[in-house]
Amino acid sequence: MHNRIRSSSFALDHITLVDATPVELAEIAFETGYAAINPFLHSMDVLPQMPNYDLIGDHGLREQFIDRMDQLNLSVDIAYPFTISKRTLVDELTPALDCASELKSRLVNVLLYDRNPISRQETFSRFCEHAHCRNLKVLVEFYPASQVVTIEDALVLVEHIGDAGVAGINVDLLHLFRSGGTLEQLAAIPPEYIAYAQLSDGPMICLPELQEYEASIERQLPGEGSLDTIGFLNTLPPDCPVSIEVPRGSSLDAKMTKSARARCAMIASQHILEKTDGSF
Repeated sequence: MHNRIRSSSFALDHITLVDATPVELAEIAFETGYAAINPFLHSMDVLPQMPNYDLIGDHGLREQFIDRMDQLNLSVDIAYPFTISKRTLVDELTPALDCASELKSRLVNVLLYDRNPISRQETFSRFCEHAHCRNLKVLVEFYPASQVVTIEDALVLVEHIGDAGVAGINVDLLHLFRSGGTLEQLAAIPPEYIAYAQLSDGPMICLPELQEYEASIERQLPGEGSLDTIGFLNTLPPDCPVSIEVPRGSSLDAKMTKSARARCAMIASQHILEKTDGSF
C-alpha cells in the first residue's frame, strides 16, 4: 500500500503540549511546521498541567482563538473532549458541539464508558445525529480503559451507523498495540472507516496498571520505542490524516520549552515518515 501522508500535513495534538492554551497551541504549531491542531475545548481536571480555560463558555476567548487560527492559516482537525457514559444526555453536549462547529473543526472525538452495549450504541447514534447536523464527523477512539477496548469494538459502533461520512475510527498507535491489536487487524478494517490516526511510540510491553499513565502522561517519541511505527503508517489508508500525540511529562519536568517539545515531536515523526514505503 502506498501511503501519501506528508510531513507538512501532521496535526499537533493538544496532549503533546498539555500545558499550552489553545492560542499557544496554534502559535507553536505554526512555528514548528504543523498544518492543524487538535485542541481541548476546555481544561480537564485529570490533566492538571493544562491551563484553566473554557472555549465553550468564554465567547471572547473563542473569538480570539478563531481570529488567531485565521491569521495563521491553521485548521482544527479534532475537537476534544467528548465522553459518553451511562448517564450522558446528548442534549447536554450540544453547546460543545456548537463550539466545535464554530471553530470549523472537521471531527469530534468520542470515548465511550457505558458498560451496556445496547444503551452505548443508542446514545452514540444520537450523538452522531447531533454532530452530523453541524457538519461534524464523529471519531470513535478505542482505548483499553474504556468500554470500546479494541479496534473491532469500534468497528461495531461505526458500522451500525452505516455511513462512513458520519462516523469513523480514530486509530491511536499506542491503543492499538496496548489493546492486543495487530497491524493485520488494522489492515482488515474497511479503509473507509479508518478516519484518523495518532502517532507515538512506547516499549513493546507495558504493565496494565501503568497503561493509563503511559497514555496520558509519558509516551515515547516515534522511533524511540519498540512499536512498529513504520508499519503502522504503511498500513493506514492513503491520505489518512495523522496527528502527533506524545505527552512527555519528563520533558515538562525538565523545563523543556513548548516549542522545543513540539519541534522534537515533528522531527521524530518526519524521520519515521521518511522510512515508509509511500511516495512523497
